[in-house]
Amino acid sequence: MHEQYKGIIFDFNGTLFFDSEKHLEAWRDFSAKLRGTPFTDEEMRHHMFGRTNKDIIAYAIGKEPSAELVEKLAKEKEGLYRECCKAEGDNCKLAPFAEDFLDYLKENNIQRTIATMSEWDNVEFYIEHFKLEKWFDLDKIVYSDGKIKGKPAPDIYEIAAKKLNLPPEECVVVEDAVSGIESAHAAGIGKIVAIASMEPVELYKKMPAVNTIIKDFHDFDKILSKKELIKQI
Repeated sequence: MHEQYKGIIFDFNGTLFFDSEKHLEAWRDFSAKLRGTPFTDEEMRHHMFGRTNKDIIAYAIGKEPSAELVEKLAKEKEGLYRECCKAEGDNCKLAPFAEDFLDYLKENNIQRTIATMSEWDNVEFYIEHFKLEKWFDLDKIVYSDGKIKGKPAPDIYEIAAKKLNLPPEECVVVEDAVSGIESAHAAGIGKIVAIASMEPVELYKKMPAVNTIIKDFHDFDKILSKKELIKQI
């Protein structure tokens, strides 16, 4: 693990936005529809969080789905998910203290981006709803475009580091998904911070790749301490 870092990469769902329960319930309903029984918690952990819609559907039906089936089911599921978010009104907001931490990164000129397996329709919703342009260069956000391999493949974090013009070992990643942590580790990320937004802290304690565990963004120093920071001029 490097002692200093120049950039930070955030997963989004379950990390900057605590929405895992919404996705979980939506995929429980869809998995029951597709195969007759809903995903178990263990299946959710290893086959849903951090995966592409195509990967999830393939697992649920036990075979490679057609592009038409993926598009149909994904649009239906994600549309319901966004309606669920909108129904919360003012309660649909970023994770506790996330805005404060993002302000801190911006004030200290620390490079930052998002690497999410969400598809563009959801990313566009997040940008508009949470005003993400306040903290992020939207051109540097990495999302599932149908070409990037789903986590735990390292691709998404390798791409995100390149977007920041940094080697992976000089980046910090904040993740909640087991597959996402495996992805960051495989990409050679210097420091991996697990955020226990839904899973128990004990789960992450068993993962050697995890350097730090947080429950929200309250303790900035735990995520990226001043001695670890290299400010960009």
